Amino acid sequence: MSAGLHLYHYDLPPHLIAQSPVAERDRSRLLLLRRGLDSIAHHTFRELPALLQERFPGGCLLVVNNTRVLPRRLFGSLPGGGALDALLVEEERPGLWRAMIRNARRIQPGMTLQFSGGEISARAIERTGEGHWRLEFPDAGTLRKRLERHGMIPLPPYIRRDAGDAAQHEADRGAYQTVFAAVDGAIAAPTAGLHFTPAVLDGLRSRDIALAELTLHVGIGTFAKIQDEDLSSHVMHREWFEIPQRTSAAIQEAKARRQPVIAVGTTTVRALESWWREGRPDGFAGWSDLYIRPPFSFQVVDGLITNFHQPRTTLMLMVSAFHGREQLLAAYGLAIAHDYRFFSYGDCMAILPAGR
Repeated sequence: MSAGLHLYHYDLPPHLIAQSPVAERDRSRLLLLRRGLDSIAHHTFRELPALLQERFPGGCLLVVNNTRVLPRRLFGSLPGGGALDALLVEEERPGLWRAMIRNARRIQPGMTLQFSGGEISARAIERTGEGHWRLEFPDAGTLRKRLERHGMIPLPPYIRRDAGDAAQHEADRGAYQTVFAAVDGAIAAPTAGLHFTPAVLDGLRSRDIALAELTLHVGIGTFAKIQDEDLSSHVMHREWFEIPQRTSAAIQEAKARRQPVIAVGTTTVRALESWWREGRPDGFAGWSDLYIRPPFSFQVVDGLITNFHQPRTTLMLMVSAFHGREQLLAAYGLAIAHDYRFFSYGDCMAILPAGR
């Protein structure tokens, strides 16, 4: 049973928060766990194909999230001066976006806001109930192309960046996308996928390890910490996801063959378990606000590859529900003792089925 929020806390030395990825993504470290047990081993991500072949000689299915992060952070100015920092959160209809804006006190409805040296402009429509603004962009059909050219990748707040460091922002454009990234729409990367490289994919293929894709567009809620000690009071932000028919078929085939389904990332877990609850065996596209916390009965996911998560977050609760709170905190403690790198650009863990 789950308990209060304070039981999902741990102390992390700030120097272990990764500010950039390792030079070779698959050289990141991999903490290998057996689900629900205290078994822990240290590896590198490059070893993953061999580890999966050894554990599952009869085969397994990896499911990945192919969402792509849209460069939706914009720096600009108010009429008459004053810096702006806007994050486009959700497109409500073509050209109309809900946005989080810093230094927004002087904004008034009807104002024209300039971003990226005037390359992108928007009219402030109204402040919303969440403290966000609705912004209307002209020429909605070309906005995404202009965002690709002039927008910045919206990194999590624990990754520190100088707004004027153009070289670093350009590096993040590539570093903060997975090799699977294909479908625009995410506000944050599905970070477990950042460790995969063409070499790792070749290793999986050479061992006949199956791979399937789905889409879940990671939303602003991924950065949110739970505020109330009572876990049941938290309200999840919804996220759009799609399970294509071919992925649905691959999952059902793996289950029929008694092969484990291994989710790459918590976003993939959320999509898969939401899909199962929809009861749509031939695929599904829609919204999920599924809140996964202990206790939870997982119906699709047998194994999980995931990064290390911030304390007191829904992601921490999800992985605790999958592996066990005490076992997870013990693994985090060991990772800290061995100087693993944490969060989006950090190292990862693989929680594989016990008894194999």
